[in-house]
Amino acid sequence: MALPIRANVKRLFQFIQKHPSSRRLFCARPCVERKEPPGGRVFSGIQPTGVPHLGNYLGALESWVSLQSQYPSVLYSIVDLHSITQPQDPALLRLNILDMAASLLACGIDPETSILFQQSQVSEHTELSWILGCLTSMPRLRHLPQWKMKSKQKNEGSVGLYTYPVLQAADILLYKSTHVPVGEDQIQHLELAQDLARIFNNTFGELFPEPRALLSSTRKVKSLRDPSSKMSKSDPQKMATINLTDSPDDISLKIRRAVTDFTSEVTFDPEARPGVSNLVLMHASLAGCSVEEVVGQAKGLDTGKYKQLVVEAVVQALTPIREEIDRLREDRGHLESILARGAVRARELAAPVLKEVRHRVGFC
Repeated sequence: MALPIRANVKRLFQFIQKHPSSRRLFCARPCVERKEPPGGRVFSGIQPTGVPHLGNYLGALESWVSLQSQYPSVLYSIVDLHSITQPQDPALLRLNILDMAASLLACGIDPETSILFQQSQVSEHTELSWILGCLTSMPRLRHLPQWKMKSKQKNEGSVGLYTYPVLQAADILLYKSTHVPVGEDQIQHLELAQDLARIFNNTFGELFPEPRALLSSTRKVKSLRDPSSKMSKSDPQKMATINLTDSPDDISLKIRRAVTDFTSEVTFDPEARPGVSNLVLMHASLAGCSVEEVVGQAKGLDTGKYKQLVVEAVVQALTPIREEIDRLREDRGHLESILARGAVRARELAAPVLKEVRHRVGFC
């Protein structure tokens, strides 16, 4: 009887190797729970560049807040590993991480509803990034737009800058995320995550869902000094960007000096009148109105007087956020504890997925 038993065991072992998901039928402790969360899982990350600006808020953070009530599982990460693709002052980076945490909380991210954590505190991100990097070709990374742009600016680029889209893919796939809120400029990077999910699944067996993009419906907020460019924290012109912590006086000054044109009537025409249209878009987004409604409200006003309406809308929207950021900044320990608790919750999701990846790849 021994030979048939050994043969059956051998066949059973071969079947499990060929169909890894069948482990849960035969093993008391499967490597990972295969069932996806009902309704999907959202993941997104933001670099710790300090306090966000108005463009960040309208383009991403406002939708992040609403996604918390739309999906049962939501993770938001302060991606400090990504930030060091550019030189960083360590003391300033530590401060920026906490400032970003304070800003996200002030904007409405609820650490009880979502998982808010610091990327570098969850080591599974980097290990999965290495594994996925070994499945990624160099030409695939070379054609990504961020590498072309940033390496051209410096005439060279670091290995980290070259491979950080793979780390982005690892961030997403590590939590088996199904939806990722992204801007249009990040679509190609999300496509890399989709490709790597397919490559891994085809090579080692089905594991990762292919994440889908959640595109924001808000148009990009433009620079107040150059409406052909998007609003940016790195803009050398201080009058170009409205930060979430700007005082009412700062906001008023920046908007009054915003570049418009020589036509006094307020209309919305992004191609012909980008400066005025940028103000209309900001006003409409913050007031919760349509562009048409805002233009109707501005009827009979010249652009100078209309700017005062925009000032009032921006100040009203940002004042409670600014005050909450200032309050949270006073309690560094509270911010650190929120990120630490978030990291524990993130690891609870990440560890079994990476364990399954290691098993599939052959590391166990």
